[in-house]
Amino acid sequence: MPAPNENPFMTQFITANEVPGLIRDGDTLYTTGMMMAGLAEEAMLALEQSFLASGHPRDLTLYTPVGQGNFRDKGMAHFAHEGMVKRFVAAHYGVGGPRLAELVRNNQTEAYNWPQGVLAVMPRHVAGRRGGVFTKVGLGTFVDPRLEGGKVNTRATEDLVEVRDLDGEEYLYFKPPKVNVALIRGTTADERGNLTLDREGVLTDAMAIAQAARACGGIVIAQVEDVARAGTLHPKQIKVPGMLVDYVYVAQPAHHIQSEKTHYNPALTGDLKVPLNRIAALPLDERKIIARRAAIHLQPGDVLNLGIGMPEGVAAVAAEEGVADQLTLTLETGPIGGVPAGGPEFGHAVNPEVIVEHSAQFDFYDGGGIDIAYLGLAQADACGNVNVSKFGGRAVGCGGFINISQNAKKVAFCGTFTAGGLEVAIEGGQLRIVREGAQRKFIQQVEQVSFSGRYAASVKQPVLYITERAVFRLRAEGLELIEVAPGIDIGRDVLAHMDFKPLIRDVRPMDPALFLHEWGQLKALIAQGGR
Repeated sequence: MPAPNENPFMTQFITANEVPGLIRDGDTLYTTGMMMAGLAEEAMLALEQSFLASGHPRDLTLYTPVGQGNFRDKGMAHFAHEGMVKRFVAAHYGVGGPRLAELVRNNQTEAYNWPQGVLAVMPRHVAGRRGGVFTKVGLGTFVDPRLEGGKVNTRATEDLVEVRDLDGEEYLYFKPPKVNVALIRGTTADERGNLTLDREGVLTDAMAIAQAARACGGIVIAQVEDVARAGTLHPKQIKVPGMLVDYVYVAQPAHHIQSEKTHYNPALTGDLKVPLNRIAALPLDERKIIARRAAIHLQPGDVLNLGIGMPEGVAAVAAEEGVADQLTLTLETGPIGGVPAGGPEFGHAVNPEVIVEHSAQFDFYDGGGIDIAYLGLAQADACGNVNVSKFGGRAVGCGGFINISQNAKKVAFCGTFTAGGLEVAIEGGQLRIVREGAQRKFIQQVEQVSFSGRYAASVKQPVLYITERAVFRLRAEGLELIEVAPGIDIGRDVLAHMDFKPLIRDVRPMDPALFLHEWGQLKALIAQGGR
């Protein structure tokens, strides 16, 4: 246990090695962090070392609003030991690395997957003792208890999500946890325990999580990189007041990094505006064709969210066509404006205009603030359902996909028609399939419903499925084929590589200009209000 508190203020300053002594067997932890950003990594490491040495603390419950780790051995990976965690409730499991994936797959822990937005706003509900979260987010998806209830494996048997009727409408009710420990991170703490987050590139709801723990009679433990004299921090810089913080430790620099890529990049916090190198034009390949076809739906002033991978090409096309300044890109972690960073800096933006709280961004998203979302297309079926969260029995997690896809005013799923070795040639404004991909994406039934076509059709949400050779639209009856690329034969190149036959009524050719080396039409299309 920590030594007696000699600090005249409420907060006690400790070392990370003392954190395990503050946590009891069976406690519920709510943690901040997105990949390595905002992550109390040194405390997590200390907890792992304590468990391996003594078997305690054990039987923990861990709530993680965002995937936390580096896909290998940090963040959630520290908890990937049988007996250490009884239950995970997480938005994403992939970043936890192979050991966590094996633990979940082997039913050595209970594992639940909730939408990121639900886990982001839940601490505010717990903090105000308002119960759990009522939302339509997740209706018709695997989170709906009439499908899977967000249960990732057979070890997870408790029903944490219920369908409730409110004034004649269906909602999902996500049950609230009793938070015993808030494990949060700040940049600087003063002697009173007041915390700033000024060197963090994302704001991960440290305040709400701390308030949630206090409302439940729990404790708040904070990792920081430095300590300031009491009264020297500007009150507007303080994001968590010291009256909420019980314990603070100063982390070693190696365990307090802004991202896996760098210890601190001021361009990700808005402290420095860096010149942006001209975004290189994409080569004329299937990715560029998909991005161009997707971009024709843009309108002036649109607020966007771009998924990882193929959808990122939309930003490159917009820059190449000279219309990027007419759009506002957003990230679910809170950045607004700027250029989304990728890879190990995912979730940040270079030169952001604004950075809001993680939960505030999801309030905006859930309220229909996104004009159009461009998201990945891994699997789609005859009903228009999309899967991005589970493959081959391995749960990756939905992240913010359900919130974003369900609530955007318009959504376009972007991806190649097949996967696994696809090769195409673009010649003379036409598309030719050189080698077909080995894996079909348009299958009879997706492995897991991350996006519900039936729900989207019931609320009349415009939904497109854009590939290099064909474009589909969601109808109440299912998918309708509406366009094919020049040079593509519907029977040979489309229907022969699908497990179901889509609706076919009035199929138009995709604009041949999309398949030329120089396009140059997007600015005029946007000026006309897009398609």
